[in-house]
Amino acid sequence: MNLRNFVGELKRRNVYKVAIAYAVVAWLLMQIATQVFPFLEIPNWGIRLVIMLIAICFPIALLIAWAFESTPQGIRRTETADAAGQQSRGGAWIYVVIVAGAVSVGLFFFGRYTATSNQSELTEVPAKSIAVLPFENLSGNPENAYFTDGIQEEILMRLAKIADLKVVSRTSTVRYKRSPGSLREIATQLGVANVLEGSVQRTVDRVHVNVQLIKAASDTHLWAEAYDRKLTDIFAVESEIAKTIADTLQAKLTGSEQHAIAARPTENTEAHQLYLKGRFFWNKRTGNDLKKSIDYFNQAIAADPKYALAYAGVADAYVLLPSFTAGTPRDCYPKAEVAAKKALEFDDTLAEAHASLGLTLCFYDLDFPQATAEFQHAIALNPNYATAHHWYTIILECLGRFDEAIAEMKRALELDPLSLIINTELGNTYYYARRYDEAIEQLHKTVEIDPNFYYTYVSLGRALEAKGAPEAAIGEYQKARALNDDPSVLGVLAHVYGLSGNKAETEKILDQLKELSKQRYVSASSFVLVYIALGDKEEALHWLQKSYQDRGPAIAHIKIAPLFDPLRDDSRFEELVAKVFAPKNGSSP
Repeated sequence: MNLRNFVGELKRRNVYKVAIAYAVVAWLLMQIATQVFPFLEIPNWGIRLVIMLIAICFPIALLIAWAFESTPQGIRRTETADAAGQQSRGGAWIYVVIVAGAVSVGLFFFGRYTATSNQSELTEVPAKSIAVLPFENLSGNPENAYFTDGIQEEILMRLAKIADLKVVSRTSTVRYKRSPGSLREIATQLGVANVLEGSVQRTVDRVHVNVQLIKAASDTHLWAEAYDRKLTDIFAVESEIAKTIADTLQAKLTGSEQHAIAARPTENTEAHQLYLKGRFFWNKRTGNDLKKSIDYFNQAIAADPKYALAYAGVADAYVLLPSFTAGTPRDCYPKAEVAAKKALEFDDTLAEAHASLGLTLCFYDLDFPQATAEFQHAIALNPNYATAHHWYTIILECLGRFDEAIAEMKRALELDPLSLIINTELGNTYYYARRYDEAIEQLHKTVEIDPNFYYTYVSLGRALEAKGAPEAAIGEYQKARALNDDPSVLGVLAHVYGLSGNKAETEKILDQLKELSKQRYVSASSFVLVYIALGDKEEALHWLQKSYQDRGPAIAHIKIAPLFDPLRDDSRFEELVAKVFAPKNGSSP
């Protein structure tokens, strides 16, 4: 058979028509694979498989076209169809080509549009960003959960000290321990490009750690490693993991950062175990758990009196106790200050200790310039420490620097996007800036993240009250009261009742607060709000003076708090404001 006859035979047997139709349909299938598969979260190997099958099947389709004919009587071998004089149906392939071509072109342009849209979204996520997800405890003993959580947190904290990386805080990643999702969804929610997963198995004196670094958008494994070491080598393992991640993500490390991620906080294994237990309870953030954490931190200090992180843990716990009405400010803040300063004696590079010291200087010493310096130092040491940004916002609020405060709180939120307290505090910052609509919008978003965080309802109630919606405010305060017995909720509830004309309910709550104060700490600011609602300015000013003496957290906000507005025209109020913001000589009250 010469070439001309062969080409003629190809035409007669419709091989070239099948080739054209196959090419168009193949392009359609590739468009579906490349444009639709990512939306269905099908891994990249699925796309490669489709392309490989298309390539393999092409010569098979041509062989079938050569050997068989499609006739009105059905599929017949070409020789049989020729002998019977049956003609192939030649028009169907045209419709296949037209329909497949139209769909392919549509998918192509759809893909280009969505790719452009997605690219603009992806550019907002730094390539050098990471979330360290909760590690799996493979020890077979639930009591080792503190150790597994501790390893994850310590790796995270080492990474957080690298300024060239964006590292999401633990409070945002911990929720994926209870409800894991796809890595792409998690990364999108946290605003990161990469995710670290891992597991920990601990025996008596050894630890086995498995980790894998994954690029979330493509589900690509960038690096994985298994470590089987002595328990005493755990700091070296954490350092190796942090260093390898930094290298893999091409993060630039300064000399001080290299030293920080390679540091061994203690040589005492027992002290380290006690410290991890302390952090385990501190992360639960309840009054009782904070007290348990202090006990473990103190045991760690007893085992290693030079363990700086353990002193920082004590400071972190004491500085939060008054906010959970689990201790008085005059008892807790001085202890926090002493512990923070002790931690810095042993290691002045601890951002946590500088931040806790800054908060005590703000609330207890009312030394705003020195507190500002401590927060700025903490942020310089660890730019990824969301809590430092969060607490620095408090200083900026108190000083009335609201644009800076909002920017700082948004930075904290970027580093800890699912933190309930940071989301709520952003709403509070808007509230103090008297941008009530934005406050209400932000606080509604926070409720959507978790409807069981009582403090969000308190903040939302205050914003609604300031906006002139007392009935809605009462509803939010009642939700908060149903979730938590914090006495401060009674104070704001009594306040809105009184201003709404229900003085009897305000009087009833006042009696409750008086009785509660005999059993536990009740902030003087709660009594201030009650007496404002009752129209008793003398008593309100008396309790405000007591709040100053007690150093309750509310006194630092005296200049900006909308709830104190009815007292602002009194000269005694102005004198107290001047006293709060007067230059300090560095000594505690």
